[in-house]
Amino acid sequence: MNPLLRTERLLLTPYTPADEEEFVALFQDASVSRWMGDGPSTEAEDRALFGRIFTKVYAENRFEVWAVKVGGELVGHAEIKPTEASGGHEIIYALAPGAWGRGLGTELALALVGHGFDTLGLAEVHATVAAENAASLAVLGRIGFVHVRDIQEDDGSTTRLLTCPRASAPAAERAVRTAEAQSAQVRTPEAQTR
Repeated sequence: MNPLLRTERLLLTPYTPADEEEFVALFQDASVSRWMGDGPSTEAEDRALFGRIFTKVYAENRFEVWAVKVGGELVGHAEIKPTEASGGHEIIYALAPGAWGRGLGTELALALVGHGFDTLGLAEVHATVAAENAASLAVLGRIGFVHVRDIQEDDGSTTRLLTCPRASAPAAERAVRTAEAQSAQVRTPEAQTR
């Protein structure tokens, strides 16, 4: 059963059928989908993917996948699952553009890594990120992920395989404090008026 995960600002909860429209909107956003899987999909493919979360992932207890919410609004998607590319458990996450720039990516990645270490008992957690996705590479680097190797994709692009060993947990905790401090600065009245 998919557990609820909470951070200071995020609630990671199992999807419900009522989340379908927001899920499809997230995955149909070109600035989000360009970094997910094989890139943008059709709306019908994203609706089929949403259906498989219930009929395959949850029904067969394959791995954990969550709707990421702030104040009841779906702002992202998150998973932790075993993958061939990593040879272990990989975190996968996406946030809607309206949630960017507020430290939520760091908060979300840390929640997934913490779940991997504390609940799943993993010794290390992995991530695969497109080499051009500087924002995600920076987030993961701040919380203790290190570059392991590059994977050359069939289309000629490069994907970076990153690993966060359990020993990096103290660095991850420092990253949380930094992200919280940055988000507090963003919430100041001056920042809100810009």
